[in-house]
Parts: sequence; C-alpha cells; structure tokens
Amino acid sequence: MKKHIVVLTGAGMSAESGVSTFRDSGGLWEQYRVEQVATPEGWHEDPKLVTDFYNGLRKQLLTKEPCEGHRLLAALEKDCNVSIITQNVDDLHERAGSTDVLHLHGELFKVTSSANPNDPRQIRTLSADEWEVKMGDKAPDGSQLRPFIVWFGEAVPNIERAAEICSKADVFLIIGTSLNVYPAAGLIQYVPEACPVYLIDPAEVTIPSYMPVTHIRKGASEGMRAFLQTLQR
Repeated sequence: MKKHIVVLTGAGMSAESGVSTFRDSGGLWEQYRVEQVATPEGWHEDPKLVTDFYNGLRKQLLTKEPCEGHRLLAALEKDCNVSIITQNVDDLHERAGSTDVLHLHGELFKVTSSANPNDPRQIRTLSADEWEVKMGDKAPDGSQLRPFIVWFGEAVPNIERAAEICSKADVFLIIGTSLNVYPAAGLIQYVPEACPVYLIDPAEVTIPSYMPVTHIRKGASEGMRAFLQTLQR
C-alpha cells in the first residue's frame, strides 16, 4: 500500500519562485502595515486600498512559475499518496501538478462576499485574463467582492480538516515555515506518535522538544531532493 505523506508548506516553499514573503527582510509587511491589508478592520477602513493590494499580488503571481520543489512534490504522487496543507495563498502547488492541496489561509485567485466570506455560494475563481477586482464588483449576495483570504483575527475554516489529514500521516514533511503562525503551527501535534517527521528549512526552527525531527537545512528544492533520497533508503 502506498505511504501517505502529509506536507505542510509555508512561505519558504514559494520563495524560490520569487514570490515575496511577508515576514522576511524586504518582505511585503515592510511596505504595508498588516493592519491595513490583512485584517477585517483594514478592509472596513479602506476597502479600495486592500483591493488594490491583492490585485497587485495577483499580477505578481501571474509572472511566477513553480520551483523544482513544487514539481518534485507533484511527481511524488506517482509513488505515494500526497496530501499538501499549505499556508500559502498562491496556486503554485496546483500549477506544478499536485492534486490534493488544502489551503489554510485562502486562495489569491478566489474572491468572495464581504458580508459572508465563507459561504461557498459566494466564492468565485478569477481567471488569469480577468484577475483585477474593481470597487463596485459584487458577489452574488450583492456585497462588494473581497479577497478569499483568511485575515488576522478571522477563524481558519479548514483547520479541523487539516488536523484530520495530519492524524492519518505515515510521513509528515514540513517545508519553509517557521511554525510561528497558529493554528497552522499546532498541526504537528496531530501527527501520530510513530510517524517520522522531516523539516526542510535552511533556518533554525523551534519545534516541540519531545518530537524527534529530521531537519534538512536546505531550501525547498535542494531539500526536496535530499528528502527523496532519504525516502528511498
């Protein structure tokens, strides 16, 4: 039977594709205050600023391509059952060919109702040709369209589903996340006790001391190559 590999990815996964991260030096938070563009309060104060910000992110993302790490994860589906849980809002996993991707923090190319953001009837996927949202663009319920992004202070609708996926892992792989953002960082607590855990990140990452973790101190692509060699032993 195929192994079930559960993968938790963060900003470091897409950094090699040239996608700006929020937390690193030179990241997007240095250009905008988080309160302005990633909170419900920021939206209510200046929805046009928020709309323009996410339009800019979509425009940037259209110029990016999956890195080798994305492609290696997709290719792993030939030999294993691979479930990806990502904190990223880009679509690079899907574009690389991964078929089982759960987005914790929303999806950049989706928009929804500003009145009922988690109502599936209100969610729409934007095309690469029509990525720009304008003020006055309405959801089916008549409210202004907003990004389908989980902002700070909002609940993470998919967290229970993610925890269930983690509980069924044969191998748990973490790529490019500092494990500082909750509730996503707490998903490691749901991994079965006997499940081997691997972490791909060039930086030091704080993990629970009782949990044995194999830390591959490399970037996403080089780290994936090393992980695949370990998996074949």
